[in-house]
Amino acid sequence: MDASKKDPKVKKGALRWLFRETFGNLFLIAILFGIVGRWDWWNGWAMSAIYLLWTLGTIVFILPVNPQMLAERQMSGVKKDSKKWDLVMVSLMGVFMLAAYVVACLDVRNGWTPSFPLWAQIAGVVVAAIGYDILAIWAMIANAFFTTIVRIQTDRGHTVATGGPYRFVRHPGYVGTILFNLATPFVLNSRWALIPAVLAAIVLVVRTAKEDQTLQAELPGYKEYTLKTRYRLIPGVW
Repeated sequence: MDASKKDPKVKKGALRWLFRETFGNLFLIAILFGIVGRWDWWNGWAMSAIYLLWTLGTIVFILPVNPQMLAERQMSGVKKDSKKWDLVMVSLMGVFMLAAYVVACLDVRNGWTPSFPLWAQIAGVVVAAIGYDILAIWAMIANAFFTTIVRIQTDRGHTVATGGPYRFVRHPGYVGTILFNLATPFVLNSRWALIPAVLAAIVLVVRTAKEDQTLQAELPGYKEYTLKTRYRLIPGVW
């Protein structure tokens, strides 16, 4: 067994990550149903289930084999070599997605906009689950250095991920997150929520470009990888 898995700091960081995710899921449920004002809202339960499945998938597939990643995801925001521009972008994405949830709930409660067709709401659930619970977790399994903040993890022996979904695009986790962001208004049945959700997706596209530049400049072997996997997010496009 990798000795670093037994490191008390790693165990503590992974446990802090688990506590944070559990609290985050409960906080989301409180926001969704507290603002809407009722419990019989299937869209809110669908969104909560997507988040809970991501947490469960991470516990099952990542925690036993790579607790270092979860510890890093918990602590990466305070690393001295974190990119300042990335901290700003992560904050912006968080603000926009929180706004999407709040706006959606207020929209549903007050009936500001017409409902999406039921098929569109169900399609939104499917797309969000594929993006967040399948593609994002697959990227995490394939990339041991998939963390919250952009930084070259020299302290962990950072190497280029080339397997799994990284054979098709260079940032598959971001593809999954963008799909999730864009599907959120449909899951929650709110047309107004499209505005902050699209803004969050735009920020993530910009972040993809800047992170790719950083990796090409600072991570050994990444430029060679870009010659094999040519596209950042969409095969054949960009």
